[in-house]
Amino acid sequence: MSKIIAFCGMNCAECPAYLAHVNDDDDLREKTAEEWSQMFQGTFKPEDINCAGCVSTKGVHVRYCGECPVRLCGIQKGVENCAHCDEYPCEKLTKHFDKVAPGAKKTLDEIRKNLK
Repeated sequence: MSKIIAFCGMNCAECPAYLAHVNDDDDLREKTAEEWSQMFQGTFKPEDINCAGCVSTKGVHVRYCGECPVRLCGIQKGVENCAHCDEYPCEKLTKHFDKVAPGAKKTLDEIRKNLK
């Protein structure tokens, strides 16, 4: 499967919510809902585990995507992902994702390096 790099640098094509959605995989939805409920200390139901990909402005998204400041900023600025932004790396990105998804920063850094 090809990469779908979200604004924050995460690969949507590896996300269980994206995979459950595109493969209509109820078992993966149930497993991910349990894992995410524990990991994020919240309540996720299997029906919450659907996502068309962060960079898509249409279709279903995991509930946090609707309020994610990094995603909202990327959409507003019309960039492919944060590596393409003139303000990269900004506080929004580092504050929200460096600790949760350190590999995402590496992806964005690589993209940024290849833009020059």
